[in-house]
Amino acid sequence: MADKSLEVIAEGFNFLEGPRWHEGKLWVSDMWGQKIYTVTADGQKDVIAEVPNRPSGLNFLPDGSLVTVSMADRKLLKVADDGGLSDYADLSGIAAGDVNDSVVDADGNIYVGNFGYDLFAGEEPALAKLARVDISGNVSEVADGINFPNGSVITPDGATLVVAETWGSLLTAFDRNADGSLSNRRVWAQLGERTPDGICLDSEGAIWVSCFVDGEFIRVKEGGEILESIPSPGKRAVACNLGGANGTTLFALTFEGEVEDIAKGLPKARIETVEVEVPTAGSP
Repeated sequence: MADKSLEVIAEGFNFLEGPRWHEGKLWVSDMWGQKIYTVTADGQKDVIAEVPNRPSGLNFLPDGSLVTVSMADRKLLKVADDGGLSDYADLSGIAAGDVNDSVVDADGNIYVGNFGYDLFAGEEPALAKLARVDISGNVSEVADGINFPNGSVITPDGATLVVAETWGSLLTAFDRNADGSLSNRRVWAQLGERTPDGICLDSEGAIWVSCFVDGEFIRVKEGGEILESIPSPGKRAVACNLGGANGTTLFALTFEGEVEDIAKGLPKARIETVEVEVPTAGSP
Protein backbone atom coordinates (compact mmCIF):
# COMPACT_ATOMS: atom_id res chain seq x y z
CA MET A 1 0.00 0.00 0.00
CA ALA A 2 1.34 3.41 -0.97
CA ASP A 3 2.39 5.76 1.81
CA LYS A 4 -0.08 8.53 2.53
CA SER A 5 0.68 12.01 3.81
CA LEU A 6 -1.46 14.77 5.24
CA GLU A 7 -2.08 18.11 3.53
CA VAL A 8 -3.06 21.24 5.48
CA ILE A 9 -6.32 22.85 4.31
CA ALA A 10 -6.96 25.29 7.20
CA GLU A 11 -4.92 26.65 10.10
CA GLY A 12 -4.74 29.42 12.70
CA PHE A 13 -6.93 27.64 15.25
CA ASN A 14 -6.04 27.22 18.93
CA PHE A 15 -7.02 23.62 19.70
CA LEU A 16 -9.53 21.71 17.61
CA GLU A 17 -11.87 18.91 18.66
CA GLY A 18 -15.11 17.18 17.66
CA PRO A 19 -14.89 17.05 13.83
CA ARG A 20 -18.17 16.10 12.15
CA TRP A 21 -18.98 16.00 8.42
CA HIS A 22 -22.50 17.38 8.03
CA GLU A 23 -24.39 18.97 5.14
CA GLY A 24 -21.34 19.14 2.91
CA LYS A 25 -19.02 20.80 5.42
CA LEU A 26 -16.74 19.89 8.30
CA TRP A 27 -17.93 21.19 11.65
CA VAL A 28 -15.26 21.60 14.35
CA SER A 29 -14.90 23.00 17.85
CA ASP A 30 -11.99 25.29 18.62
CA MET A 31 -11.83 24.46 22.30
CA TRP A 32 -9.54 27.28 23.40
CA GLY A 33 -10.70 29.65 20.67
CA GLN A 34 -14.18 29.20 22.18
CA LYS A 35 -15.84 28.92 18.78
CA ILE A 36 -17.58 26.39 16.56
CA TYR A 37 -16.65 26.58 12.87
CA THR A 38 -17.75 25.10 9.60
CA VAL A 39 -14.96 24.46 7.11
CA THR A 40 -15.40 23.60 3.44
CA ALA A 41 -13.37 20.91 1.72
CA ASP A 42 -11.09 23.63 0.29
CA GLY A 43 -10.53 25.28 3.68
CA GLN A 44 -12.99 28.19 3.81
CA LYS A 45 -14.00 28.67 7.44
CA ASP A 46 -16.98 30.40 9.06
CA VAL A 47 -17.86 30.91 12.72
CA ILE A 48 -21.17 29.27 13.67
CA ALA A 49 -21.23 30.08 17.39
CA GLU A 50 -19.13 31.31 20.30
CA VAL A 51 -19.09 29.00 23.33
CA PRO A 52 -17.48 30.76 26.35
CA ASN A 53 -16.91 27.58 28.40
CA ARG A 54 -15.13 25.75 25.58
CA PRO A 55 -16.89 23.59 22.99
CA SER A 56 -15.88 20.00 22.25
CA GLY A 57 -18.05 17.14 20.95
CA LEU A 58 -20.70 18.12 18.40
CA ASN A 59 -23.98 16.26 17.95
CA PHE A 60 -26.70 16.63 15.31
CA LEU A 61 -30.18 15.60 16.45
CA PRO A 62 -32.67 13.91 14.09
CA ASP A 63 -34.27 17.30 13.33
CA GLY A 64 -30.87 18.65 12.25
CA SER A 65 -30.32 20.87 15.28
CA LEU A 66 -26.86 21.07 16.84
CA VAL A 67 -26.00 20.23 20.44
CA THR A 68 -22.47 20.99 21.64
CA VAL A 69 -20.50 19.95 24.66
CA SER A 70 -19.66 22.93 26.88
CA MET A 71 -16.63 21.67 28.71
CA ALA A 72 -15.92 23.83 31.74
CA ASP A 73 -19.53 24.15 32.98
CA ARG A 74 -20.16 20.45 32.28
CA LYS A 75 -23.23 20.97 30.15
CA LEU A 76 -24.68 20.28 26.74
CA LEU A 77 -25.91 23.38 24.93
CA LYS A 78 -28.29 23.64 21.99
CA VAL A 79 -27.03 25.93 19.24
CA ALA A 80 -29.61 27.99 17.37
CA ASP A 81 -29.30 28.90 13.70
CA ASP A 82 -28.19 32.40 14.70
CA GLY A 83 -25.51 31.03 17.05
CA GLY A 84 -27.51 31.55 20.22
CA LEU A 85 -27.02 29.03 23.03
CA SER A 86 -29.51 27.43 25.41
CA ASP A 87 -29.12 24.79 28.10
CA TYR A 88 -29.86 21.24 26.95
CA ALA A 89 -28.51 19.03 29.77
CA ASP A 90 -26.49 19.48 32.97
CA LEU A 91 -23.85 16.77 33.44
CA SER A 92 -22.28 18.15 36.62
CA GLY A 93 -23.84 15.40 38.73
CA ILE A 94 -21.88 12.75 36.80
CA ALA A 95 -18.81 14.48 35.38
CA ALA A 96 -15.90 14.90 37.81
CA GLY A 97 -13.90 16.89 35.25
CA ASP A 98 -14.34 18.82 32.04
CA VAL A 99 -16.92 17.24 29.74
CA ASN A 100 -15.20 15.97 26.61
CA ASP A 101 -16.13 14.24 23.36
CA SER A 102 -19.49 12.65 22.59
CA VAL A 103 -21.47 10.61 20.08
CA VAL A 104 -25.15 10.70 19.13
CA ASP A 105 -27.29 7.74 18.06
CA ALA A 106 -29.93 7.66 15.33
CA ASP A 107 -32.67 8.61 17.80
CA GLY A 108 -30.81 11.64 19.17
CA ASN A 109 -29.54 10.15 22.42
CA ILE A 110 -26.05 11.42 23.26
CA TYR A 111 -23.23 9.61 25.09
CA VAL A 112 -20.73 11.96 26.72
CA GLY A 113 -17.37 11.41 28.41
CA ASN A 114 -15.40 13.60 30.79
CA PHE A 115 -11.82 13.88 31.98
CA GLY A 116 -12.55 12.51 35.47
CA TYR A 117 -10.27 15.10 37.08
CA ASP A 118 -8.98 18.64 36.50
CA LEU A 119 -6.33 18.00 33.85
CA PHE A 120 -5.39 21.64 33.34
CA ALA A 121 -4.94 22.28 37.09
CA GLY A 122 -2.53 19.35 37.31
CA GLU A 123 -4.71 17.11 39.47
CA GLU A 124 -3.84 13.45 39.83
CA PRO A 125 -5.53 11.33 37.13
CA ALA A 126 -8.75 9.56 38.09
CA LEU A 127 -11.14 7.24 36.30
CA ALA A 128 -14.31 8.72 34.85
CA LYS A 129 -17.97 7.97 34.20
CA LEU A 130 -19.80 7.93 30.89
CA ALA A 131 -23.14 9.74 30.70
CA ARG A 132 -26.14 9.29 28.43
CA VAL A 133 -28.46 12.18 27.63
CA ASP A 134 -31.73 11.06 26.07
CA ILE A 135 -33.62 13.00 23.42
CA SER A 136 -35.61 14.76 26.17
CA GLY A 137 -32.43 15.93 27.92
CA ASN A 138 -32.58 13.47 30.82
CA VAL A 139 -29.14 12.46 32.12
CA SER A 140 -28.07 9.04 33.39
CA GLU A 141 -24.81 7.26 34.16
CA VAL A 142 -24.17 4.29 31.84
CA ALA A 143 -20.57 3.27 32.66
CA ASP A 144 -17.81 4.05 35.11
CA GLY A 145 -14.14 3.26 35.70
CA ILE A 146 -13.11 4.56 32.26
CA ASN A 147 -9.57 5.85 31.87
CA PHE A 148 -10.14 9.27 30.28
CA PRO A 149 -13.06 8.53 27.91
CA ASN A 150 -12.58 10.39 24.66
CA GLY A 151 -13.83 9.83 21.10
CA SER A 152 -16.72 7.38 20.61
CA VAL A 153 -18.53 5.68 17.73
CA ILE A 154 -21.75 3.71 17.36
CA THR A 155 -22.03 0.91 14.81
CA PRO A 156 -24.62 1.36 12.01
CA ASP A 157 -26.96 -1.22 13.55
CA GLY A 158 -26.89 0.73 16.81
CA ALA A 159 -25.89 -2.39 18.74
CA THR A 160 -22.38 -1.43 19.83
CA LEU A 161 -20.68 1.64 21.25
CA VAL A 162 -16.88 1.90 21.19
CA VAL A 163 -15.07 4.51 23.30
CA ALA A 164 -11.40 5.48 23.33
CA GLU A 165 -9.76 5.29 26.75
CA THR A 166 -6.89 7.71 26.20
CA TRP A 167 -4.69 6.95 29.20
CA GLY A 168 -5.71 3.28 29.09
CA SER A 169 -4.29 2.92 25.57
CA LEU A 170 -7.25 0.92 24.32
CA LEU A 171 -10.64 1.02 22.64
CA THR A 172 -13.45 -0.38 24.77
CA ALA A 173 -16.74 -1.75 23.42
CA PHE A 174 -20.18 -2.05 25.02
CA ASP A 175 -23.42 -3.63 23.89
CA ARG A 176 -26.21 -1.05 23.67
CA ASN A 177 -29.47 -2.24 25.15
CA ALA A 178 -32.97 -1.22 24.01
CA ASP A 179 -33.20 1.40 26.78
CA GLY A 180 -29.84 2.94 25.84
CA SER A 181 -27.97 1.43 28.77
CA LEU A 182 -24.63 -0.29 28.18
CA SER A 183 -23.50 -3.81 29.06
CA ASN A 184 -20.94 -6.50 28.19
CA ARG A 185 -17.91 -4.24 28.51
CA ARG A 186 -14.92 -5.66 26.64
CA VAL A 187 -11.67 -4.73 24.95
CA TRP A 188 -12.21 -3.86 21.28
CA ALA A 189 -8.52 -3.18 20.59
CA GLN A 190 -5.39 -2.93 22.71
CA LEU A 191 -3.13 -0.20 21.32
CA GLY A 192 0.12 -0.85 23.17
CA GLU A 193 1.53 2.50 24.28
CA ARG A 194 -0.57 4.55 21.86
CA THR A 195 -2.94 7.14 23.34
CA PRO A 196 -6.28 7.21 21.47
CA ASP A 197 -8.06 10.56 21.31
CA GLY A 198 -10.72 11.20 18.65
CA ILE A 199 -11.95 8.25 16.55
CA CYS A 200 -14.23 7.56 13.59
CA LEU A 201 -15.76 4.46 12.04
CA ASP A 202 -15.54 3.32 8.42
CA SER A 203 -17.91 1.14 6.40
CA GLU A 204 -15.77 -1.99 6.82
CA GLY A 205 -16.05 -1.73 10.60
CA ALA A 206 -12.49 -0.50 11.13
CA ILE A 207 -11.81 2.56 13.28
CA TRP A 208 -9.50 5.46 12.52
CA VAL A 209 -7.76 6.46 15.74
CA SER A 210 -5.97 9.73 16.48
CA CYS A 211 -2.99 8.81 18.66
CA PHE A 212 -2.37 12.03 20.56
CA VAL A 213 1.04 11.52 22.15
CA ASP A 214 2.41 9.46 19.28
CA GLY A 215 1.49 11.85 16.47
CA GLU A 216 -0.12 9.37 14.09
CA PHE A 217 -3.51 8.40 12.75
CA ILE A 218 -4.02 4.65 12.57
CA ARG A 219 -6.74 2.46 11.10
CA VAL A 220 -7.36 -0.52 13.35
CA LYS A 221 -9.72 -3.50 13.20
CA GLU A 222 -11.43 -5.22 16.10
CA GLY A 223 -8.84 -7.29 17.91
CA GLY A 224 -6.10 -4.68 17.50
CA GLU A 225 -4.55 -5.31 14.07
CA ILE A 226 -3.30 -2.03 12.63
CA LEU A 227 -4.22 -1.80 8.95
CA GLU A 228 -2.79 1.63 8.12
CA SER A 229 -0.73 4.36 9.76
CA ILE A 230 -0.49 7.99 8.68
CA PRO A 231 2.08 10.04 10.60
CA SER A 232 1.71 13.70 11.57
CA PRO A 233 5.40 14.53 12.11
CA GLY A 234 6.08 17.02 14.89
CA LYS A 235 2.38 17.38 15.69
CA ARG A 236 -0.18 15.80 17.99
CA ALA A 237 -2.95 13.76 16.37
CA VAL A 238 -6.06 15.05 18.12
CA ALA A 239 -9.19 13.92 16.28
CA CYS A 240 -10.43 12.72 12.91
CA ASN A 241 -13.55 12.21 10.83
CA LEU A 242 -14.36 10.79 7.42
CA GLY A 243 -16.31 12.93 4.98
CA GLY A 244 -16.03 14.78 1.70
CA ALA A 245 -17.99 14.16 -1.48
CA ASN A 246 -17.37 10.40 -1.44
CA GLY A 247 -16.94 9.90 2.30
CA THR A 248 -13.29 8.96 1.77
CA THR A 249 -11.58 12.17 2.89
CA LEU A 250 -9.98 11.73 6.30
CA PHE A 251 -10.09 15.08 8.06
CA ALA A 252 -7.27 15.03 10.60
CA LEU A 253 -7.02 17.62 13.38
CA THR A 254 -3.46 18.26 14.55
CA PHE A 255 -1.73 20.40 17.18
CA GLU A 256 1.87 21.53 17.14
CA GLY A 257 2.60 21.71 20.84
CA GLU A 258 2.69 19.97 24.21
CA VAL A 259 -0.16 19.28 26.64
CA GLU A 260 0.86 22.31 28.69
CA ASP A 261 0.51 24.49 25.55
CA ILE A 262 -3.14 23.60 24.94
CA ALA A 263 -4.62 26.23 27.26
CA LYS A 264 -2.33 29.05 26.10
CA GLY A 265 -4.49 30.12 23.16
CA LEU A 266 -1.72 29.80 20.60
CA PRO A 267 -2.63 29.33 16.91
CA LYS A 268 -1.03 25.90 16.64
CA ALA A 269 -3.96 23.79 15.45
CA ARG A 270 -4.65 22.76 11.87
CA ILE A 271 -7.09 20.79 9.75
CA GLU A 272 -5.31 18.38 7.43
CA THR A 273 -6.69 15.88 4.94
CA VAL A 274 -5.79 12.70 3.10
CA GLU A 275 -7.77 10.47 0.77
CA VAL A 276 -8.37 6.89 1.94
CA GLU A 277 -10.01 3.88 0.29
CA VAL A 278 -12.88 2.95 2.62
CA PRO A 279 -15.71 5.47 3.15
CA THR A 280 -17.35 6.58 6.33
CA ALA A 281 -19.94 4.61 8.28
CA GLY A 282 -21.36 7.90 9.54
CA SER A 283 -20.20 7.84 13.18
CA PRO A 284 -19.56 10.04 14.97
